[in-house]
Amino acid sequence: MHIEKISEIIAHFIGLFEMTTDEMRLRTNYAEGAGPGADGPALPVQDAFTAAFSSDLQLKDYDPGIIYKSGSYEIEFGPTRHFGRVFEESLEKLAAIAGKDIPLPHFGDPTDIVFTDEPELTVFAGPGSAISHVLQVNALYDDDYLDMTDGVHAPRDTSFVIERLADFSTKAEIFTPFASLHRTDTYDGALKIAEDLKSYIQNARNTENNTEDSGATSPDSDVTHQFVTTEPIDDKVYVNGKAETDIPLLDDFLPDRGLAKLPEEPDDTQTSVEQNDPSGNSLEVTAGANVVVNVASVIHTGVIASVTAVMGNYHQIDAVSQAFVYSDNDEIASALRSSGHSAEEAGTIAKNIAVFEQSTFEASSYAEPDPADPTFPNSWRVSVIDGDVSFVQWIEQYHFVTDNDTMTVTTSGSEATVLTGGNTSINFSSFFQMGLQYDLVIIGGNVLDINSITQVSLLYDNDWVRAEGDLDPGADIQTGNNLIWNFASIHNVGTGGPFETMPDYMVDTQKAIEDRDPNMPEGLSFDANFQGYAGLNVLYITGNLYDMTIIKQVSILGDSDDVTQAASTLLDNNPDATVTIDTGSNAVVNIAEIVDYDSFGQTTYLAGQLYSDAILIQGGLVEHDTTQPQPADDRLANEVIAFLDNDDPAGCDCADGVINAGQDFSWSSTHPADVMQAMVA
Repeated sequence: MHIEKISEIIAHFIGLFEMTTDEMRLRTNYAEGAGPGADGPALPVQDAFTAAFSSDLQLKDYDPGIIYKSGSYEIEFGPTRHFGRVFEESLEKLAAIAGKDIPLPHFGDPTDIVFTDEPELTVFAGPGSAISHVLQVNALYDDDYLDMTDGVHAPRDTSFVIERLADFSTKAEIFTPFASLHRTDTYDGALKIAEDLKSYIQNARNTENNTEDSGATSPDSDVTHQFVTTEPIDDKVYVNGKAETDIPLLDDFLPDRGLAKLPEEPDDTQTSVEQNDPSGNSLEVTAGANVVVNVASVIHTGVIASVTAVMGNYHQIDAVSQAFVYSDNDEIASALRSSGHSAEEAGTIAKNIAVFEQSTFEASSYAEPDPADPTFPNSWRVSVIDGDVSFVQWIEQYHFVTDNDTMTVTTSGSEATVLTGGNTSINFSSFFQMGLQYDLVIIGGNVLDINSITQVSLLYDNDWVRAEGDLDPGADIQTGNNLIWNFASIHNVGTGGPFETMPDYMVDTQKAIEDRDPNMPEGLSFDANFQGYAGLNVLYITGNLYDMTIIKQVSILGDSDDVTQAASTLLDNNPDATVTIDTGSNAVVNIAEIVDYDSFGQTTYLAGQLYSDAILIQGGLVEHDTTQPQPADDRLANEVIAFLDNDDPAGCDCADGVINAGQDFSWSSTHPADVMQAMVA
């Protein structure tokens, strides 16, 4: 043996010997030299060393190396044979391996040969569905009572306003048949909506005027317009049933809100704001000037693809229904109406505006491919979605606002402003979806593409302006000047061109993906739409695709004001007073826009049938309601009676005292937005 290894072995065992000596020394110190006691544990009997001990292990030196034994065909390990025969056997084995068409033969024992499978197409997971449901509700109760005199004026009952608005809502249903659609996120639910829309549109085509004798009108109402078309013209603007070329601007029709107007920011000029003139004698009352606005915008791209192939049917439905109902029947005292200072009364402006647009996506400019040496893709990346894919955007916006003010006002010899209206209620929803980009999208089932907008605007603005006492007729009165505005726009991008017949290589492409064939079909490689592409990014949806955008907007405003101008008790100190009363100037606005990117190219292949339908419904009613307000009685509300009643409900004599208000969804359950209710400055 080498001397170094022997020294290492000796040093190793010396180290063990030293460790054993230390353990014995520690044990002795712990026992303080005393041996084990008689009652101590018995030590195990040690086997004595005998001379007969021996080992049959052979001590060998360390010799690094690898012992290798080759196969049986080598001369060293095989049987004795002629050297030439060994060479012949090697050739025979190589010929047998080549006959089996093995890509990478394994030399050696024939049992070591492994047959590999054919390569398979690698597929990736595609994007999932995107479903959004948005519900926005604003409820505002702002019925104010103000008395600036020292007299007694009973408040009035304004519950009739809610009853009239409920009647308006029922009458508007004839113009909004799609308002009853229920939210869904399943293919069966979307298919039922598509079938209902298609059935209604077909009936509208077969009926010359489907709203005639429908019960929408009554002797107390006038129809401003009643328009239905199943073939709206693209890029035309429909305003109250008439085709126009320009879209009206909202800013041109918004009423002046008077005291409720937002304050303007001061400029940077150094003009003095000091006033040396004595204070005037004026009274300005704004009981209306409410603004109710619904705004919804949806821009949907879903899946961005330049070429789309649909193996089933394609359903495309666009529907817009708009309706407004209002009553603006005002009563002004003859003494005030005969005033030479009375402003010219402006009526209510109501407009239903709808736009349908179709366009093709215009890609950014890039270098044109060389026609002499065209380039076509020779590879592809495939993503697969098993089952149906849904893109649903469902938006519902509601406003329920009442601002029924009862006031008795008078001049005070100074400047006074009264603002009991001026409420602003806004619902805003904006949705933008940017999907993944693919060069080709193959849909194994059907496509449902539904866009629907429903807009309802209701306004009750019957006002009463009265004169009390010996009143000098010198007031400027504005009871109208209201605006109702419904605007809807549906813009489809990518479906303007005709659909093309499904080519055979698209069917082969679908089959290749299902069979996991890695070889891209030759016809797909030479599609003219893919010239200049080095490779293709393909998405395959095995089921159906439904893209549904539904917007429903309902705005309800009740602004029935009762203003009584009383004669001032300080006539001697109150000459030439200026009085301005505005109970109108309300704005009810619904704005909805849908931009649907169906394709980012000009080619859509279709194997099934194409169903493309569109409908536009516009209607307006003007009610001439003559309901007169009644004084509010002194009875307590049901909730107050239930709270104050201390009688035992189990008794037989207290049945009238038990009131169930569990189903009371009245507007009193909402919080007024106007905390102060009324402000007098």
